[in-house]
Amino acid sequence: MPSDAIPNEPQIDTEEMIRDISEWVEIESPTKDAAAVNRMADRVAADCEAAGLAIERISADGAWGDLVVARSEDAGKGEPGILVLTHIDTVHPLGTKDNDNPVRREGDKLYGPGAYDMKAGAYMSLYAYRYLQRLGRKPGLPVTFMFMSEEEVGSPFSRKHIEAEAAKAKYVLVAEPARDGGRVVVARKGVADFIMRATGRPAHAGAMHQDGRSAIKEIARQILEIEDMTDYERGVTFNAGMIKGGTGINVVPRECEVHIDMRVLTAEDGEEFTSRMLNRTSHDPDVEIEVTGGLNRPPYQMTEEGEALFEFAREACLEHGLDLQYTPITGGGSDGNYSGAMGVPTLDGLGVDGAGAHTLDEHFLISSLVPRTKMWIKMFDRLS
Repeated sequence: MPSDAIPNEPQIDTEEMIRDISEWVEIESPTKDAAAVNRMADRVAADCEAAGLAIERISADGAWGDLVVARSEDAGKGEPGILVLTHIDTVHPLGTKDNDNPVRREGDKLYGPGAYDMKAGAYMSLYAYRYLQRLGRKPGLPVTFMFMSEEEVGSPFSRKHIEAEAAKAKYVLVAEPARDGGRVVVARKGVADFIMRATGRPAHAGAMHQDGRSAIKEIARQILEIEDMTDYERGVTFNAGMIKGGTGINVVPRECEVHIDMRVLTAEDGEEFTSRMLNRTSHDPDVEIEVTGGLNRPPYQMTEEGEALFEFAREACLEHGLDLQYTPITGGGSDGNYSGAMGVPTLDGLGVDGAGAHTLDEHFLISSLVPRTKMWIKMFDRLS
């Protein structure tokens, strides 16, 4: 610990945090509504600027909302620093806050669409930086924040910017929500998406059934075989999550397609099972199949440097009574997959504790704000 470290425990204004986080959650920002996400980006950029950060907004030309990058004055000037990864998009459609999950405080819980995943964590990281700034202090390393606009669909636009910033970073801290009662994340599975399309031969299902070649039948057989490739011991899973096909109950279906999710523990398994997916062949020679897609988030595992970063955070948290633990690996992906796969020490799941991500019961625990914000403050202050 440096000699000039904060001498006493940080004094967190919980009510200020609740007020500001509630305002962030009130600005609904579903991923595919670029205008809505940009309203959230406006607020985030203003709050970052008020904290003395230099703002860069990177446009996706309307395909997605803007990527907001906020840098301390010494960021990007040679010394590798801290990269904070957050996102401001949510999975919930506009109007969720007015109907199915209003923004509200009930006891120790604050509800609202995107409150837990992950507006509270994103705000928490900025609050911690602002706390030091208010004291007239600088973090031990340059800090760059990235607020992604399309993380919930895999960050297809932001990925190249994340990897470019991660290549210049010494540490990556990810404000995704905590897991399993407050645990942080040190490793994540890789994520792949595939679309399989089948094209058969239509026919009247009553009069000329024998002439038809069913695309749905082919896809059904494929799904059974693909899901049977799931191997829990290897950490490989497949899920056929969306399917559509056919034109009428009395027509042998010419077309069908299925969307398939794959999760893997290792890059080697990613390559093996991606190849197996892309090289599948049809059971019926009269039905054509086409498979597209692949790995969109590479897996990452805990390295010695990553473990050291976790232990650093854990020791800082023990000072204020938080016994930080980690979950060995999680199947969900985040932007931390990109930096972790590059070998940059990455600590994920540093956001709030809570539950209900992607559901209408989404909420975080207000009691988790203070101890986890103290963690952020100490890491900004002491990492060097």
